[in-house]
Amino acid sequence: MNKLCLVLFITCLIAACNNSSKPDAPATNPGAADNTPPTLDYAIIKAYQHDTSAYTEGLLFHDGQLYESTGTEPDMPASRRSMFGTVDLATGKITPKVELDRSKYFGEGIVFLNGKVYQLTYTTKVGFVYDAKTFKKLGEFQIPSNEGWGMTTDGASLMMSDGSSNISYLDPTTFRLQKVLGVQDNNGPVSNLNELEMIKGYLYANVWQTNYILKIDPASGKVVARLNLDNLVNQVKNQFTGSEVLNGIAYDSTAGKVYVTGKLWPSIFEIKFPL
Repeated sequence: MNKLCLVLFITCLIAACNNSSKPDAPATNPGAADNTPPTLDYAIIKAYQHDTSAYTEGLLFHDGQLYESTGTEPDMPASRRSMFGTVDLATGKITPKVELDRSKYFGEGIVFLNGKVYQLTYTTKVGFVYDAKTFKKLGEFQIPSNEGWGMTTDGASLMMSDGSSNISYLDPTTFRLQKVLGVQDNNGPVSNLNELEMIKGYLYANVWQTNYILKIDPASGKVVARLNLDNLVNQVKNQFTGSEVLNGIAYDSTAGKVYVTGKLWPSIFEIKFPL
């Protein structure tokens, strides 16, 4: 066998050994999903006035009217209030419907359901019930968590957040805990869930101290998408340095419009994104 033939024979032998001793390498797909929830694109449609003294805890539409709930503690500025009322989008003024004693209660999220308004408080473990037309107080209920944060409804239950990764479902008549939904993304449980809103069968939640709003599948608790509002928040803070965290999402189901704001923000924004 000449040298050339010997070289070719050895080369073929090595290749054959390599092919028989190693499995095929897995195919790579740079676009393969890594389970990270996709980020939804959004556009700012319009900006409205917002009361810069409003420490926003809840935002929602009811019968075509925007409502906002706010909270405060005794050591906060006297201009801040624990109350909820209707918002005039032309001026940002909130007309109070109910006001709590700020020396006793820090007002939190609200929701309308079956002719009533339900209101959470922060650390006093008590919630209030009012008539949705007269706003007369009808009663109180015990909050099943140490803290009350955000509130919404799926049309049957009261749904509340408490700053953890859990959403508690309450019976609106007995206030018994029906179930707890754990919210998680690709990294595990997502804590600091705050203001809530149900939109077309999905639960949307502000994440406290972040610029994110999560879109959550209420059947599984999985985060299926998220809104990154970094640019909007930066715009607001450049406009008014007293602005604090993003908090507040409201859905006008009649008009199909979504509104967001934050604590002490100068504006409420109508935004558009894939629902």
